[in-house]
Amino acid sequence: MLGRSLREVSAALKQGQITPTELCQKCLSLIKKTKFLNAYITVSEEVALKQAEESEKRYKNGQSLGDLDGIPIAVKDNFSTSGIETTCASNMLKGYIPPYNATVVQKLLDQGALLMGKTNLDEFAMGSGSTDGVFGPVKNPWSYSKQYREKRKQNPHSENEDSDWLITGGSSGGSAAAVSAFTCYAALGSDTGGSTRNPAAHCGLVGFKPSYGLVSRHGLIPLVNSMDVPGILTRCVDDAAIVLGALAGPDPRDSTTVHEPINKPFMLPSLADVSKLCIGIPKFQFCILTFCYKEYLVPELSSEVQSLWSKAADLFESEGAKVIEVSLPHTSYSIVCYHVLCTSEVASNMARFDGLQYGHRCDIDVSTEAMYAATRREGFNDVVRGRILSGNFFLLKENYENYFVKAQKVRRLIANDFVNAFNSGVDVLLTPTTLSEAVPYLEFIKEDNRTRSAQDDIFTQAVNMAGLPAVSIPVALSNQGLPIGLQFIGRAFCDQQLLTVAKWFEKQVQFPVIQLQELMDDCSAVLENEKLASVSLKQ
Repeated sequence: MLGRSLREVSAALKQGQITPTELCQKCLSLIKKTKFLNAYITVSEEVALKQAEESEKRYKNGQSLGDLDGIPIAVKDNFSTSGIETTCASNMLKGYIPPYNATVVQKLLDQGALLMGKTNLDEFAMGSGSTDGVFGPVKNPWSYSKQYREKRKQNPHSENEDSDWLITGGSSGGSAAAVSAFTCYAALGSDTGGSTRNPAAHCGLVGFKPSYGLVSRHGLIPLVNSMDVPGILTRCVDDAAIVLGALAGPDPRDSTTVHEPINKPFMLPSLADVSKLCIGIPKFQFCILTFCYKEYLVPELSSEVQSLWSKAADLFESEGAKVIEVSLPHTSYSIVCYHVLCTSEVASNMARFDGLQYGHRCDIDVSTEAMYAATRREGFNDVVRGRILSGNFFLLKENYENYFVKAQKVRRLIANDFVNAFNSGVDVLLTPTTLSEAVPYLEFIKEDNRTRSAQDDIFTQAVNMAGLPAVSIPVALSNQGLPIGLQFIGRAFCDQQLLTVAKWFEKQVQFPVIQLQELMDDCSAVLENEKLASVSLKQ
C-alpha cells in the first residue's frame, strides 16, 4: 500500500481496503525506520493520528472530503503550521510555534490530508543540497536502494560506505526524501530557483513548480518574495495535479495570487496524440569570443544527461510531435542576475529576525545594537550571513543602480526570451533539470554554497525569474543506478497543459520504482508497478 500512488490509495480508502488510521500508522512506522535519512525535523504523530481518526469517521459516514482525505502528507519546515514548531532549520527559529497555518497547509488540512510532520531543508532554504541546516544533512534514499548498491558492488569507489551516502539536492531535500522513502504520498516544498525540481530529479520524483501567483505564498517564510512559489513533490504527475487542484486559487492574504476563476479540479486528460504539440529545445551555441558554451549546453552537463535529453526529444519526434530549436540568449546571465536579486531580497527579508518579537535572542544587554548583532551572529549560519552581506552591498546607495537595477533589467530580458520562444509556436520547452545524478555528500561539500547553487540550479533559476510553471520528471537510471530527471517548462498559467504533456511523457518512459527492501515491510506492493512495460531511453 505504501508504494502505490496517491490516487490508488485514495481509491483503496474509499473502498474500505484500508483505514486512514492504519495507513497513518504504517507511515509513522516507516518514518521511525528511516530516521537515519534525517528527512523530518518534527514528526507530528499525535496530530496525524487525531486527523486520521476524524477522517475515518467521515469515511464511515460516507462524507469523504475528496481524494486527499486520509492521505499522509509532509510539509517543508519553512511553512507556518499552527501549534507545530517551524524552524527553517535555523537556530534563529528553534522553538518558534506559529499561531496560524500557511494557506497551502490549511487547504490541505481542509481536504482531510494527514500532516505527518515538518521536513528538513537548508537553513532558510538557502542551498542546493539540503546539507546546511542546523539539524544536519538529509540523506538520499537512493543511497540505500538495491539499484544503486548493486552498481556499487560492480564499481566500488569508496572504502567508507557509511560516509559515502548521496545528497538529495536542495533546498527541499527533506520533502523529497520523505516521499521517495514512502513515508508520505506527497510533500510541500518551496521553489525559489529550483528547490523543488532539483531534489525531485535526484530522488526520482515528480517535482512541480506552479506559475507564480497560482498558489498562495501566505505563511511561507519568505526567501525571495518575487520568486518564491510553494512546490509539490509526488511520485507521479497525476498525484501532483491532485495536490495542485487543492492548492490553486486566489488568497485575499496574498496580493500576488491571481483573482480570476481557476478551473478546478486539475483533471489531466490522457494525451493519446502528441502530433499537434511543438516541443522547444534551447539551442546549443559556442561563443568564440569567450570560448564557452552559452544557453543550455554547458560544459559541466554530464554526457548521460545530455544523451537522455536528446533521446527524449527524439521520442517526441518519433510520435509525431514537432521539435524545434529555440533561443534563450540571456540564460547565460541568469546565474549572476539571480544572485544579485536573491541576496538583495534576502537582506531585506532577514531584517525581521532581530531577536525582539520572536525567535532566538542572545543574552547580551549592553545595548540594542549589540543585542541585534549578537542575536544574528548566533542565529544565522555562515551561508545566511554571507547572503545578507552580499545583498546589503548590492543595495547600497552607491551600488543600487549598477547592481540591483541592472539585474532587474536583465530579469526582464530573460522573461522576454521565454515569451518570444512561446510566441514562436512552442507549447512546452524541454531541458535538463540538473547537471548530473546525485553526488556523494563528501564530494558535494568540497565546493562552497554559492558555487554549488550556481552549478545545480543553472537550468531552473531562469524559470523562477520569469514566473513560469515547470516540472521535473524522472526519466531513467544512470550507469550508477541513480535517477536522472528532465524539465518541462510551460507558458504562464498553462499549468494544466504542462502537466498533461508531462503525464504523457511519464507514461512512455515508465521510470522504475526505488527498491528499498531493507527498509520496507510490504515490498511486494512497492514493486508491483515494476512489471509494467516501458520504453527505456537508456536503450
